Amino acid sequence: MPEDESLVPLERPLPQRINGLTPATLELERQGSEPHITFASFWDILIKRLGTILAATVVVAVLAGIYSFKMAPVYQATASIEVETDYPQLTSLNTVYNQTPVDDFSYLTTQMQVLQSNSLAWTTMEQLGLDREPAPTGSTDVSGKSASQTAGERKAGMIEAFKGGTRVDLVKDTRIIAVSYECGSPELAANIVNHLINNYIEFSIEARYDFTRRASSVMEQQLADLKARVEKSQQALIDYERKNLIVNVGDKQTIDDQKLDQLNHDLAAAESDRIQKESLYELARDHQGQVGIIMQDQILLHLEEKYADIKADYTDALAQYGPNFPKVVRLREEVAQMQALLDENHKRAVEKVHSDYLAAVDRERLLTDALAKENEQVSALNQRMIDHNILRREFDINQQLYQTLLQRLKDATLSATLQAPNVHVIDQATPPLRPIRPNRKRNIAVGTIIGLILGITLGFVQEALDSSVRTTEEAERLVNAPALAVIPSEADGHRRESVSAGKVAGPAMGDGVGLAVLKRPSSVLAESFRSLRTSVLLSTAPRPPQSMLVTSPQVGEGKTSIASNLAMSFAQRGGEVLIVDADLRCPCIAKTLGVPNEKGLSSFLTGAHSLDEVLIRYDRVPNLWVLPAGPRPPDPAELLSSHMMDATLKDLLKRFTHVVIDSPPLLLVTDAVVLSALVDGVILVVSSGATTRGALTRSHRILENAGSRVLGMVLNKVDMRFDTYYGYYYGPYHQGYYDDITVSNPTHSSAGGRARKD
Repeated sequence: MPEDESLVPLERPLPQRINGLTPATLELERQGSEPHITFASFWDILIKRLGTILAATVVVAVLAGIYSFKMAPVYQATASIEVETDYPQLTSLNTVYNQTPVDDFSYLTTQMQVLQSNSLAWTTMEQLGLDREPAPTGSTDVSGKSASQTAGERKAGMIEAFKGGTRVDLVKDTRIIAVSYECGSPELAANIVNHLINNYIEFSIEARYDFTRRASSVMEQQLADLKARVEKSQQALIDYERKNLIVNVGDKQTIDDQKLDQLNHDLAAAESDRIQKESLYELARDHQGQVGIIMQDQILLHLEEKYADIKADYTDALAQYGPNFPKVVRLREEVAQMQALLDENHKRAVEKVHSDYLAAVDRERLLTDALAKENEQVSALNQRMIDHNILRREFDINQQLYQTLLQRLKDATLSATLQAPNVHVIDQATPPLRPIRPNRKRNIAVGTIIGLILGITLGFVQEALDSSVRTTEEAERLVNAPALAVIPSEADGHRRESVSAGKVAGPAMGDGVGLAVLKRPSSVLAESFRSLRTSVLLSTAPRPPQSMLVTSPQVGEGKTSIASNLAMSFAQRGGEVLIVDADLRCPCIAKTLGVPNEKGLSSFLTGAHSLDEVLIRYDRVPNLWVLPAGPRPPDPAELLSSHMMDATLKDLLKRFTHVVIDSPPLLLVTDAVVLSALVDGVILVVSSGATTRGALTRSHRILENAGSRVLGMVLNKVDMRFDTYYGYYYGPYHQGYYDDITVSNPTHSSAGGRARKD
């Protein structure tokens, strides 16, 4: 191998250097680079997990907002009344109602309890229709309770629910009582409060003047009997309606009638739908070739147009080149594949139409059965309506008699009830303008704070659970190998180039990482690859490695991009350079560099082609040659471990200054281990934030057990936003600095004057 005068050893021998440091210095640095927790480290974690924190904050805040906006608003209506402990009487009745004054506080407390009594609550509910809550249907009482017990429990539950929204407070140092009620309707809340106060006033008057009703005991007894008859007839009517599921009768249409009409309408629609789908299915079945036009299926129409285009291309190529020409053969296969795809899609389309037709038939049958069943139920309901009308007339007569007798009783006692009340309404309840709950602004603010706390917690949990390697210091602590270079992520490189050029950073674009040295020679990515080249040349000073293997623990860690850019940087330095794609299972070099892969290393090792036939000069980079992988062999490991591979590599080392080999991942197959024994050194690619610590240590242990020489590691895809030192080092202020000098690793000092020529 020709020697480069820039790499001639110094007159005084130096100890072997790794990234510009002696082994002793490197060991001291490793011992002093143990991680320690600082405020800056916490801040870095927050910045790194900013996405998680923002996502959690936004999600919780949005959920709080959704909950607040979906939560039914609760309104509170309030009225105030004055309750006097003395009883102002009419002049002519002072001798009847003169009472001894009682203690203010105990009397007011008693009145507050009266306001919250069950009787007043139920009376108010009856007046506002809140006692007509529908009983649950479709359930069976298995507790053995009677209907009256069930109704009583239901009534008690309704009263407790009503009282749950009632609040009665005594204004301090006054005889004023504030009565409030909370519910979802402002008008209903105001009506409940006003009705409750009116009922309380009426209750007070009735309680104080109950003796007036005794004078009309006979009439009241009759009224009670008539009331019992009304209640009995009403209960009988209700029980009959409940037993026979009669919800709404009279001039309005019953539920069963509405259901019958709806079923008739649905059956007619189902019959029409079935006829339409039946005709569509028969048409598609008889004309499968035109099913795309029949169904207006854009995918089928597109496939048919594409098939016609491919068939036209095949006809033209057949006429021009003959049947055995490769292009004709390929087009013939595409025509056959497209024909099979069209047939399959035609068949699926017909099957779909058939399935829709069968579903329409089933729906029509089910609706027919449901209609017949509903007709039977309507007939039975009409028969039950006869008894229902009899009960309704009896209830109406009893109720009318009761109301007439009640009115007469009120007229008779009107003169006796003209008594000044001791309760005065100060402020009536009015519908509130704003709800008291929910407080949307407060809920969203609390949700944002909770989401922020949750996001920060999740961020630290993610950081604690993250077992990936992120920094060179962490990688060097795990394995006994130096970090050769730090390769920033492509998006970060584009962002820094935009900043240095005075532009706004946008999405990453360009030709990708694989051709960074060629396409973007002044970029941060290209500089990092030239830094890697310098580190590799100095890794085995004074004699740089001639053949090197680039591998990684697992797939997707960027080894192919590292290999291609390293080979191009060697070629730009001078001397013939060869890049070999030894990943015979999943070759990527040919695709990255844009060269054909019909023949290559596999076809040479199997004897199908000679070495000169598989070598390709890469015209875009002078001095660079490419040996693609070629067709995939049945057993790649056997080919790579053969004597032919060893002899081929030795022959290539005679013809090229440097040979860079791209191999499969270490932890998946054994190909990289086999190749590592044939080269001067191995470069292990570690993807920042992706390669786990276990994978890195396992890969390095495999190479050590195989006796391979590990030149070092390359930390790839580093996000410079979360690394203050690397971000500054590769920042816009250092653009152009590498035109004169390159270093092996940003964490160490420069390799001296010998690096300047690179």
